[in-house]
Amino acid sequence: MLKSILIIIGCFYFFTNTHAQNWEVKLLDNINPTNPTSKIWKTFSSTTYPLALAAPATMLAVGYLKKDKTIQQKGWTVAGALFINTAIVQGLKLTIDRPRPYETFPTIIYPYEYKHGKSFPSGHVSTAFATATSLTLACKKWYVVIPAYAWATSVAYSKMYLGEHYPTDVLAGAIVGAGSALLSNWLTEKYFNKKK
Repeated sequence: MLKSILIIIGCFYFFTNTHAQNWEVKLLDNINPTNPTSKIWKTFSSTTYPLALAAPATMLAVGYLKKDKTIQQKGWTVAGALFINTAIVQGLKLTIDRPRPYETFPTIIYPYEYKHGKSFPSGHVSTAFATATSLTLACKKWYVVIPAYAWATSVAYSKMYLGEHYPTDVLAGAIVGAGSALLSNWLTEKYFNKKK
């Protein structure tokens, strides 16, 4: 699973550094306005980490208060997805070392605010998709799945609107996040089944 994710990410990186740069910058230029002042997209972006941390914390608190092992397992699955996601994203950022789009194209891409750190992959997007996928695996109900993925997709769009990430940063972030959730789900099921 992890090997597959890394191969896909490597292909994205190779593609963006060879043939894709022109279409990617054009697409980002179309999404990112000259003066990105929308507070709506900034709000979506800023909800990422608080909501991502609230999801497992709430599930674990409820699970331990009710002594419900199923809810506890789901809470650990979401927490594990966030941990795996963070490790992969930080490793990729250090390895690939891609500058932010506004650093490479300062006359084309305009940031809402200047951020430190590298561009590939998007940590916000990967965290949002890790959370959305984990919640979907935990509760396969439409009223969980649709809002979770609508929120994650809005976070993804916001990162391009705000000029902080290329489209491939966002796509790679979504893949890493969803993959981290699937891996965490598999690991926690294995662990909890072994305990039984």
